[in-house]
Amino acid sequence: MVRSILAALLALAMLVSAGCDSSGVEFNGKDISGLMPELEFSLTGENGETVTEARYRGEAVVLFFGYTHCPDYCPTTLTALAQALKQLSPEQREQVRVLFVSVDPRRDSPELLAKYTGYFSPRIDGLTGDKKTLDALTKRYRTAYSYGEPDDNGNYLVNHGTAMYGFDRQGRIRVFMRDDQPVDQIAEDLRALISIQ
Repeated sequence: MVRSILAALLALAMLVSAGCDSSGVEFNGKDISGLMPELEFSLTGENGETVTEARYRGEAVVLFFGYTHCPDYCPTTLTALAQALKQLSPEQREQVRVLFVSVDPRRDSPELLAKYTGYFSPRIDGLTGDKKTLDALTKRYRTAYSYGEPDDNGNYLVNHGTAMYGFDRQGRIRVFMRDDQPVDQIAEDLRALISIQ
């Protein structure tokens, strides 16, 4: 009897804790609080300057990897994120930043990144780096990328992960958002990230 009660209490505790972190915030995406390192990087920004995570302290950050020549995932995801940002109040929107990290630095110059991200939202920043830097950063967040064979015109595809990583305003990893997550759910997760103290 005692074992049955304990088992029931354990199952209830697991249900209650599923999808929420120790601060009680719930996410539509997968809660990965504490399962990956904090936000840390040194990359090249849209003006050719060195950008580190320190620039974004105090803002919730969504990080994802891609490239401007991407035929599907990247423009679709950036559109969804831009739509989710529009669902936030102006005050909330000012507390969120999307970091689009290009893993195709050969083609994605800072100028091209600035033009590309500008199509979507002023709250989206394009960043990139050399291969060594990108290799270290993608390894840090357990993702990967690779280049396809160039065609006769020199065009090629880049295979890359499709995850969006959400960090709270202190730079702590919190949520893994899927590329098929509805816009309303992305907006809810952005609000949840902002709310964490």
